[in-house]
Amino acid sequence: MSSAGQSADGSATAPGEERRAMIVACGAHALHDGFTDLIYVMLPVWQSEFGLSFAALGLMKTVFSGTLAGFQVPSGFLAERFGARTVLALGTALAGLGYVFGGLSVGVVTLVAALFVGGLGASTQHPLGSALVAQAFAGARSRTALGTYNFAGDLGKMSVPALASLLLLVLPWRQALMLIGALGVLGAVLVFTLMPRLREAAPAAAKKESAARPIGRLHALGFPLLLSVGIIDSATRMAFLTFLPFVLTAKGASVQTVGLSLTLVFAGGAAGKLVCTYIGARLGTIATVWLTEGITAVTIVALLPLSLDAAMLLLPVVGVALNGTSSVLYGSVPDLVTPDKRTRAFGIFYTGTIGAGAVSPALYGLIGDAFGVSTALVLVAAIVLVTLPLTLMLRPALAAQPT
Repeated sequence: MSSAGQSADGSATAPGEERRAMIVACGAHALHDGFTDLIYVMLPVWQSEFGLSFAALGLMKTVFSGTLAGFQVPSGFLAERFGARTVLALGTALAGLGYVFGGLSVGVVTLVAALFVGGLGASTQHPLGSALVAQAFAGARSRTALGTYNFAGDLGKMSVPALASLLLLVLPWRQALMLIGALGVLGAVLVFTLMPRLREAAPAAAKKESAARPIGRLHALGFPLLLSVGIIDSATRMAFLTFLPFVLTAKGASVQTVGLSLTLVFAGGAAGKLVCTYIGARLGTIATVWLTEGITAVTIVALLPLSLDAAMLLLPVVGVALNGTSSVLYGSVPDLVTPDKRTRAFGIFYTGTIGAGAVSPALYGLIGDAFGVSTALVLVAAIVLVTLPLTLMLRPALAAQPT
């Protein structure tokens, strides 16, 4: 087989097109994930500006992430009609414009409307970026390519919030948002002009691959159980990130320190995705999830009594465990579905996990308003342990896979 990828219909993808597709898709992933997590830096700013409750702040995050999750499947339908490259470029522009509109907002209602626009644009990235990478890198090589693509998102989670924190040192928050939003519009132009026109996969070829690589009759609850673990894991991650700025602010952290704290968490998360991939290959999915979720629960509770300096030192460890689980779960999806159903399975998995992450800040925000941030975080840590018995139920399905 040549070093170039091969499309599902047997036509080769040129190495130059592979590189361009990977660079553009990774850039889009970094930008979109950065936009998504930029909200965590802005929550304390908006609370101070508008006098919002924790429930209201959680609802603002839910508007963005819920729109992102809910419109992923429709984004796929649009891509089938107009092409993934075009829809991804338009979505990137819309995500940027959402933040531009946020900077122009005159109150909470218009700010929430701007977050809806941003979430609508961001809904295009995960399903279409993954599809474009999978088209460029066919067969077994797509697994490695998708891993690189997923890692790129964490680079955006580190860099965009850090950029926002720096801009807030010299600019009012509205101007800072507008400047960052303009990067999305520029990114859209680059996506449309640089992404190669890749040939769509042929359904007949996908069926041929399934027949050539049968994986037998699977445990009926395998994928639903994996999705359930992913939903709890995602809800935990988003709830923790929503409350973290307020935990640190209570310890005396400035807005810039909060931005640095998120960068530390996301840096640990990026490392966690790589490290846990190797740990998962050695220990297996079940043992790795027990390890990462156990560390997640312990470190979340441990943050509460620590001083600000000690908490900052612990945050990268929290990030490793917090994001490490997701990489193991995502990598297990192909083990539980036949090759011709993987695109649909990934779509469902993304929608379920991102949707859970969208809803959880609002739900936990109500608990934070009623009982305080510390109690809410202890509950978050307790619920993450529910994943442990679920993974044990998943063992028969994973054990049924061929080696």
